[in-house]
Amino acid sequence: MRRERAAEGTRPPCGVHDIGREPLRSETVLLQSATRTRPKALAYVALTKPRIIELLLITTVPTMVVAEGGLPGVWLMVATVIGGTLSAGGANAINMYVDRDIDQLMKRTQGRPLVTGEVSPREALVFAIGIEIVSFVWLWTLVNLLSALLALAACLFYVFVYTLWLKRRSTQNIVIGGAAGAAPVLIGWAAVTNQVSWSAVMLFAVIFFWTPPHFWALAIKYRNDYQAASVPMLPAVASLRRTSLEMVVYTVATVACATAFGLVAGMGWIYQATSAVLGLAFLALTVRLHRSHDTDGAMRVFSFSITYLTVLFLVMVVDVLVAHGV
Repeated sequence: MRRERAAEGTRPPCGVHDIGREPLRSETVLLQSATRTRPKALAYVALTKPRIIELLLITTVPTMVVAEGGLPGVWLMVATVIGGTLSAGGANAINMYVDRDIDQLMKRTQGRPLVTGEVSPREALVFAIGIEIVSFVWLWTLVNLLSALLALAACLFYVFVYTLWLKRRSTQNIVIGGAAGAAPVLIGWAAVTNQVSWSAVMLFAVIFFWTPPHFWALAIKYRNDYQAASVPMLPAVASLRRTSLEMVVYTVATVACATAFGLVAGMGWIYQATSAVLGLAFLALTVRLHRSHDTDGAMRVFSFSITYLTVLFLVMVVDVLVAHGV
C-alpha cells in the first residue's frame, strides 16, 4: 500500500473524514465496472458536464428575447443554443482533462469518464478541442462573428484563468472564474443585436455575483473533497462563518444588479415585482445560513439559487412578451 501511494504522489491527509479519502483499489474497480456499462457516446457527453450547460443555456434564450424585444427567429435561437452548448461543453471537457488528477481524489467526481477510464486523456482532449473548433465555425457562420468570439473568449478564460491558474491557487477562484459562466448572456445578446449593450453587461453582472453564493453553498457540503484534493475553495480553507458572510455580500450584489438591470432595460412591473420577491427570499436564506451555520441550510441555499436564476430569466420572457402583446 505504501509503494502504491508513493507511486501515485503525495496528497494531503484527510483526517477522520471518510468523504475525502482516496478509494481502495476494490472500490475503484467496482466503480469503474459499474460506470463502464454506459455506451462510449454517453461517456463523451458526460465530459461536457451537461447539467452545468443546461443551467447556462437557461439564461441564453431569455436574454435573446429581451434583446429582440419579442421572439427572435427560431433558427437564430436554435443556432445560438447549439453553438453555445458546443463551446461550453468543450471548455468543460478540457477542465476534466486538466483536473483528472484531483477528480480521482474527490468522491463526487470519481465517476467522471477520465477517472473511470472510459475515455483516455488524449481522446478527451481531441474531443474537446474538436467541438470548440466546430462551435466557433458554427457561430461565426450561422450567427455572427461577435458571438463566436465571445464564446471562444469564455472558453479560454475558463480553461486558462480559472482551471489552470486560479482553481488550485486562490480562494477567489470561483469568484473570478465565474465570469466564464456569465458569458452566455453576452453571447445571446450579441447573437440578436451584434453588439453588447449596458443591459447585457448588467445581466452579466447578475450571474457573475450569483455564482459565488451558488457554488460555495455546494462546496460547503463537499469541503472535505476539496481539502483532500488541496483545492483552496473558500469553504475548504475558511470557517463557515466567513464563507456564509461572503455569500450574503455576493447575494446582496446579485439582487442589486437584478434590480438595476430592470431599470436599465426598461423592464415592466412583472419582472420588477418578481425580482424583488426572489431577491428577498434568496437573501433571507443566505442570512439564515450565516446565523445558523447549518450545512443543511447551505444545500437549501444551493437549491434555491438555481430556482432564483431560472425563474428570474423566465419572468424576463413573460414580461417582454406581455409588454409587446405577443
